[in-house]
Formats: sequence, structure tokens, C-alpha cells
Amino acid sequence: MNLPSHVKIVDVGPRDGLQNEKQPVPAEVKLGLIERLQAAGLTEIEVTSFVSPKWVPQMGDNAEVMRGVGRLRREAAASRSTGGATIADGQRTRVRYSVLTPNMKGLEAAIAAPRDEWPDEIVVFGAASEAFSQKNINCSIAESIERFWPVVEAAREHGIRVRGAMSCTVGCPYEGEIAPERVERLAGLMKAMGVQHVGVADTIGVGTPVKVQRALEATLKHYAVDDVSGHFHDTYGQALANTLASLELGVWQFDTSSAGLGGCPYAKGATGNVATEDVVYMLHGMGIETGIDLDRLIDAGVYISGALGREPNSRASKAILNKRAG
Repeated sequence: MNLPSHVKIVDVGPRDGLQNEKQPVPAEVKLGLIERLQAAGLTEIEVTSFVSPKWVPQMGDNAEVMRGVGRLRREAAASRSTGGATIADGQRTRVRYSVLTPNMKGLEAAIAAPRDEWPDEIVVFGAASEAFSQKNINCSIAESIERFWPVVEAAREHGIRVRGAMSCTVGCPYEGEIAPERVERLAGLMKAMGVQHVGVADTIGVGTPVKVQRALEATLKHYAVDDVSGHFHDTYGQALANTLASLELGVWQFDTSSAGLGGCPYAKGATGNVATEDVVYMLHGMGIETGIDLDRLIDAGVYISGALGREPNSRASKAILNKRAG
């Protein structure tokens, strides 16, 4: 197999992973997770969302989190200027922070702060399922694209990169299996809107390798392989297999979640994103570089899991922690 030699991981734990938690998670804990992910070598982190706290109370501290992000940027810049260690033992790599912005009001809130507290990238989203679109954001797919169009234009005018999340590309909790043609249509709409990169998401974790490959192939009719990523939930234990199937198509970017955090409020029973630790363990075992220190990554997952009062939902983490204890 002609697999990529390097994979880029976007850890979505601080946003996608925590948004569904019922217990409040303080901003300082979220920032503690972000700092630990950076220390492990993560250079792409989805940190918060600018949504109404009425709908997602967990993200009500978005401005406070972005103030912390500004501090991390200033510290990294100061360290680079003095030649000291920065993100991970001497790496002088800039971290790209992304946020979810569902509408213009969200984008305006995200850029109301000083410039060093702005996101590097925003995420807009659309579903390949009409029923899921209605349940999730109370509008049709076409209406969602119309709503996001000015958001994308404004973000790019401000020099902010735009990523699109395409949900339910394999299956929907309301409509069942999703045909690849519907994924292709959504990818075309995203491309026309000016979205620079798209993530193909198995939102409820029902996908299997062939079905995921079909969704990716449909997307690749509109986007180059360098502008496509995989986003797989692990409800049926298929996320690692789906990651490998994506690698076989040349896809080399993936969204994952520290300690397997997450779920979806509009997809009952769906578990979190595939654990970052499990994906990194698999990739390193295949000789694929990630730039991530697995031991430090596990420490980050232990930190956030401890704050939530539970064990990490990662098999690799549990196995390595057992070895450490032994």
C-alpha cells in the first residue's frame, strides 16, 4: 500500500469533545488541556465554539478561552525570539487554533477581541442528511449553505482560514444510510462557497471502511486530497479501520479527540471521536510520522479525564498506563 509518510492530527477534544459534557468544565481546565496537547506536539487544535450559551452552555466561556489562547501565542512568540524551547522540546512550530462559528454573530464575536485572540481558522458545518440538518440547526441543507456564505466570505477577507465539517456522510440517525451522491453534492456546495478544506465526518460512527472510502471518493471529486480530512466516531468500534481505509486513499489529515471525549446531542448513542492516543499509537506502529509524543499525549488525556472524574476512553492509553503502573 502506498500510505502517507506523515499524518496531521487536529485534536478536537477541547471543543467537540467537551461540548456535550453536562458538568461545567472551567476555562482554566480547558486551557490546561490545550497547553498539554501543545506540549505533546499537537499543532492543530479546535479550542472552542462561538455559539449561543443557551444551546451549548459548555462553550459559554469562549472569550475567556481565546484570551488564554492569546497568552499561549505571546509566550510561544517570546520563546521563539529568545531561541528557547516552545511547543514540544525545542520545536518552534506555530499552533493553529480553530473555532466553530455557526453564523455571522458567532464570527463577529470571535473577532471582537484583540488580534492575537482571533482564531486562525473557523469551522462551518453542513450535513449530507436533510433530516439531520433540520434537527441540528433547524434549517435545510440549502438554507445552511446560504447562512454560511457571508460567514465564509467575511472570514477570508480577515485572513482567517475556513474549514468545512460535513456531517452524516455515511449514515444518519433519522434517515439511515447516506448515498455518496449526497456527499458529492454537499462537497460541491462547500467548494462553491469558498471553504478551503473539508472534513468527511461519520458523525454517528456507523461507517465501515468501504462506505467511508465511497464518501471520501465523492468528496475528492471537488477537493484535492490535501484539502480533505477524516472525522470518525467510534460508536461501533470502526474508527481505526476507517482511518486505515482513508490512508489507503492518500488522506493524511484526521480529526481526533483526546481520551476519546465527545458525542453528539442530536445523535443518541453516538460515542466520541476516535481517541487521539489510539490513532497515534496505530500510526507510529505503521512507521507513519505525526510529530506527537505519545507519552505526553497520554498525560494530556489523563489530565482531562481526571477533571471529568473518569478514566480515559482510549485503549492505547489504558494499556500504556497499566505498563507504567507495573
